[in-house]
Amino acid sequence: MKLKVLVVSGLSGGHIFPAISFLDTLKEQHKDIETLLILPKISLHLPRVMDIQDVRYVSISRIKLGLDLKNLFAILKFFKGSIESLILLIKFYPDVVVGFGSLVSLPVILSAWMLRMKTLIHEQNLIPGRANRFLARFTDKIAISFGATRDYLNNHKAKIVFTGNPLRGQLKKITKFQAHEFFGFSPDKFTILVMGGSAGSHSINIGFLNALSGLTSKSKLQVIHLSGLKDYDILNQGYKKLNINYKLFGFLDDMQYAYSAADLVVSRAGAISISEIMFFELPTVIIPYPYAYAHQLKNARVLEENGCATIIPDNQLDTGILIRVIEDFINNPGKISLMRSGYNNMLKVNAGDLLVNEVLSLVRI
Repeated sequence: MKLKVLVVSGLSGGHIFPAISFLDTLKEQHKDIETLLILPKISLHLPRVMDIQDVRYVSISRIKLGLDLKNLFAILKFFKGSIESLILLIKFYPDVVVGFGSLVSLPVILSAWMLRMKTLIHEQNLIPGRANRFLARFTDKIAISFGATRDYLNNHKAKIVFTGNPLRGQLKKITKFQAHEFFGFSPDKFTILVMGGSAGSHSINIGFLNALSGLTSKSKLQVIHLSGLKDYDILNQGYKKLNINYKLFGFLDDMQYAYSAADLVVSRAGAISISEIMFFELPTVIIPYPYAYAHQLKNARVLEENGCATIIPDNQLDTGILIRVIEDFINNPGKISLMRSGYNNMLKVNAGDLLVNEVLSLVRI
């Protein structure tokens, strides 16, 4: 009989990318395993990689405090999603269920627990999300991406295993020459990669464009900017006025070229972005998302404490500090080498393999 693994994930890049990476690694190592991916039934832009997965959807809606009509519908939708989850689990009847966080994990993992199925949840961030904090008591194992996450799950330490964050399979290190050639860049110029998460960041997009306008050394620069879709046109118009070599993308599949070309990254501190930056050992200017500040700030501190990153608060982007920081990097090449060396002190693991092993250990006899 085939082993069956069911995976549930939210749709943000921070949840879906490690879920897809886990499924890809699992299928590469064990082609005979049958898999199913469950996602929330909402309309969002999804990466093309989603087309290759066997996917089912369940109803879900965020529940807030209050007794208004909108919240009542959200509660009803949650119960509907719970019934849909239960039906999917009974039909597929997996040997193990793996949750990657987000609200949609709640009905699926709880239904699996009621059916006495083996479960594992994976936490991408240093500070666990609310869904995973709640589910910790109902699951057999908790896989974490940062060692310090243990401190936030004190009552469940016996279940915790360190795996790291599974990264997309195509994220392979390539030579700087190949990466520059891919973008049509000069090997002699300082290359900055700008990104604000899977959907882009308006404040980083505009803040960086304004900083470029104020730089005295723009002629030494070339830029790869991942804008998201909303700001693409306004950024494209802005870059054309600056007379610098740039490549602007709403979304980029071939991130291995962007990371390999970059001398410096300007980024949010989402868990997957931090894990990918760590893999490519890049000096980084981190601007944590202000509405999840403690959560992203903790992720960023992992790099800052090892001398690999400079942190700038989002509300200081228009104060000129970003200009000064970028100028300092351009004019001090030794700083780049020093920050890269900080990665020598950080633990490096093959997260995909470790997570697959932990999941399968739940069903091995």
